[in-house]
Amino acid sequence: MRNLKLPDYYINRELSWLSFNERVREEAADRNNPLFERIKFLAITSSNLDEFFMVRVAGLKDQVKAGFNKPDNKSGMTPMEQLLAISPRTHAMMDQLYRILNKSILPQFAKEGIRFLKARQLNEYQREFIDSFFHNHIYPVLTPMAVDSSHPFPMLLNKSLNLAVLLESESPGEEEPLFAVVQVPSLFPRFVQLPNPRLALDFILLEEVIREHIGTLFQGHRILEVSPFRITRNADLTIHEEETEDLLETIEQELKKREMGAAVRLEVEAGMSAAMQETLRDVLELEEWDIYRINGPLDPSFFFRFYNLPDFDHLRYEPYKPQTAKDFLETNDFFQQIAKKDILLHHPYESFDPVVGFVEQAAEDPQVLAIKQTLYRVSGDSPIVHALVRAAENGKQVTVLLELKARFDEGNNIVWAKKLEKSGCHVIYGLVGLKTHSKITLVVRAEADGIRRYLHLATGNYNDATARVYADLGMFTAREEFGVDATAFFNHLSGYSITPTWNRFVIAPYGLRDKFLELIENEIAGSTPENPGRIIAQMNSLTDQQIIEALFRASMAGVKIDLIVRGICCLRPGISGVSDNIRVISIVGRFLEHSRIYYFQNGGEEQIFLSSADWMTRNMVGRVELLFPVIQDDLKERLKYTLQIMLNDNVKARVLCPDGTYERVKRNRKPLLNSQMLFIEEAIQNAAQDDSKSVLPHFQPIVSFPQD
Repeated sequence: MRNLKLPDYYINRELSWLSFNERVREEAADRNNPLFERIKFLAITSSNLDEFFMVRVAGLKDQVKAGFNKPDNKSGMTPMEQLLAISPRTHAMMDQLYRILNKSILPQFAKEGIRFLKARQLNEYQREFIDSFFHNHIYPVLTPMAVDSSHPFPMLLNKSLNLAVLLESESPGEEEPLFAVVQVPSLFPRFVQLPNPRLALDFILLEEVIREHIGTLFQGHRILEVSPFRITRNADLTIHEEETEDLLETIEQELKKREMGAAVRLEVEAGMSAAMQETLRDVLELEEWDIYRINGPLDPSFFFRFYNLPDFDHLRYEPYKPQTAKDFLETNDFFQQIAKKDILLHHPYESFDPVVGFVEQAAEDPQVLAIKQTLYRVSGDSPIVHALVRAAENGKQVTVLLELKARFDEGNNIVWAKKLEKSGCHVIYGLVGLKTHSKITLVVRAEADGIRRYLHLATGNYNDATARVYADLGMFTAREEFGVDATAFFNHLSGYSITPTWNRFVIAPYGLRDKFLELIENEIAGSTPENPGRIIAQMNSLTDQQIIEALFRASMAGVKIDLIVRGICCLRPGISGVSDNIRVISIVGRFLEHSRIYYFQNGGEEQIFLSSADWMTRNMVGRVELLFPVIQDDLKERLKYTLQIMLNDNVKARVLCPDGTYERVKRNRKPLLNSQMLFIEEAIQNAAQDDSKSVLPHFQPIVSFPQD
């Protein structure tokens, strides 16, 4: 029996994530993308790296500091080995990122009349402008911080931009160089538009304006050097829920500490002197490999704001308005439509408005008795939360399971929790030790023939903002067995009831992994050379070793497996005799692929499930997740078609190779198929046609791999 735990069969989790971010960076380099979309991908790459260092690298550093040197279960790498492997990859990624910015994007900007200038490049009129801007706006809020025996190095906030200043006194006899820090204020835009009578758009970075006037802050001193730097800190929260009486208050306190965690990365301008780098490295207790010398503006995530610059629509994707699903085109009565049949929505191709409208109608409908909903990440001005508030004010029983521990959304969720509680909603924070990641809304309504339950179940968050850029699936249903499960689900999370026996739902951490293993083993048992088993799964990440081992066994039994994994994939495909029947692709494009679809051939009685859960260990044992079957035949056909289109994408898809690298799908003279663009075109056509003329072709069962 082959040992399926060999490290050679697995890709390290952190290195796999870096591969994903490299695919995002490739989109910044792709000249087929509009120019402003390329700069947005560059900003995303930078922002992703920030979070990677704040959480993943910080965690590895903590393990090394604690003397923990046990290899990880899959790839067999110790924490220190992982850090040593991460460092050259991230340094190379940053070098490539700035090469794209400096050699490709900024020159293209210049051709469009957009320039980022240094102080030395300003004309007299522009120089007068920044002088006035500095003295009237910036100077009053700056605080120069001396660093010496009586002034310790200041505690600089996580991800803040700062200037390191080396200076000497002009007074006779004081020749020892002095060191100071000036924090670039975050309340001003990072880039300042300069006056230009020639219609060109000239900008200067805020730190450049401050550097040009730094002498104003240090009267009586000569400035020897001024260099920007930026610190990334450990930002993971440590919460002992068992010892916490008030989770909301505890998280509020921990959020304040996040800005002051241990330094894990130092970014400096490439021209910073070695002496100044050494000073910063020593005071921050970092290693040489923790320093990133940047050939360009630090923290290019500021280009997110630049992306929306007006009058440059030709440099962005053509605007797309999500289409209203046919089932809701001619009626505002969501309950009437959902009572007829199950309804599937594919965002952002189809509008998220019906999801908001469903909750809003429930809030106002006098027949609605109760609304229960899970919230993980919501938008800054969430219409769904406002609807829940109105529902409570209208006297309905409103229960909201709001996850306070949604990473980097904790502060936003605390605000909403307080608002909901104030309005009369019952707000609960889930189970101790578990994040509630499920996406479910239950509406209980009194009708002529009795109580009826209406549900919305989804793969993505109840966030109207991200629903415009995340590719997700949601399903409305009024099936009685689903409603019974939904009631039991909320009662279990809010009270003391034992784990229920489910009709249709499968819930983590109470058997979700076992269900997936059962489905995979079923494909193995029914697979023959003449009729091989078939598994297709789309998810964000794949890390769970037990599921990977089961997929290896399935591949060895002849089951044909296609995995659409956007991000991390620890499974190494294409290993002879182990995973040679497994193909893994990743699609990185205009929208963030976020759906979780699981297809099993099941001897011809096909089963399709949607879920909030990836095939990650944390989803199986550390979160409350929901898996539900799609039963209605037309919805199953639609999901199979959706999977088929993604598997045949030859524009934005990359194939995972056995060595852990990714290659673009070979086109071999096929017509180009960009799955996301096709879904846009089909959504527009379907919204304009009647049901008898649907553009969705009949789905052909997937029995073989798409040919590269």
